[in-house]
Amino acid sequence: MSSLVENISDTARWVAIFRAEESERPDAVFHDPFARKLAGKKGEQIANAIGFGRDNSWSFIARTFLFDEFVMRHVLEGYDMVLNLAAGLDARPYRMDLPSSLQWVEVDLPGIIEEKEKVLNNEAPRCNLIRIKSDLADQKARIELFKKLNSKAEKILAARVREVHSRPPGGTRSMPPSWWPPPTARRGRPPGPPTACRPSRS
Repeated sequence: MSSLVENISDTARWVAIFRAEESERPDAVFHDPFARKLAGKKGEQIANAIGFGRDNSWSFIARTFLFDEFVMRHVLEGYDMVLNLAAGLDARPYRMDLPSSLQWVEVDLPGIIEEKEKVLNNEAPRCNLIRIKSDLADQKARIELFKKLNSKAEKILAARVREVHSRPPGGTRSMPPSWWPPPTARRGRPPGPPTACRPSRS
């Protein structure tokens, strides 16, 4: 299995398989028609090799569902930018019913962004999608990016791996200091698991 997972981007392929399998269920809680293509053959190989992932795939499905709900709630509240940090192979700008005026900014390493662009080349996002190639481990570049984006929107929702942060208009940012200055603000969290997320399946 270790030979299959060569870098962090391979984990995005792995998780995409679970989104694909959920989307193909008759009782799916979300539909991602791009997931299987994004995962590719390697994503399926990794998923088959990691038994833990198969046994606990419901947790990946629940996380995807909850983030979908969380994003839509904030969009309906008037947030005009979603900043998806380490976006991986996320296809929300293509599969969710988002307003065309919404700015959706994806930031990730050049390799994973270029791969996603090739796969989705003939697809049209439903909102104003911007992709930025950047190494988020570079603190200086990261802070400069956030300063630049800060002037582009009134209300920003930022997601980083398992964390979601919101910046209301005129308010401070909720990112930790190393992620988004200044350091203080209200921190948004996803709601508790809804009944639609099934913890076990036959």
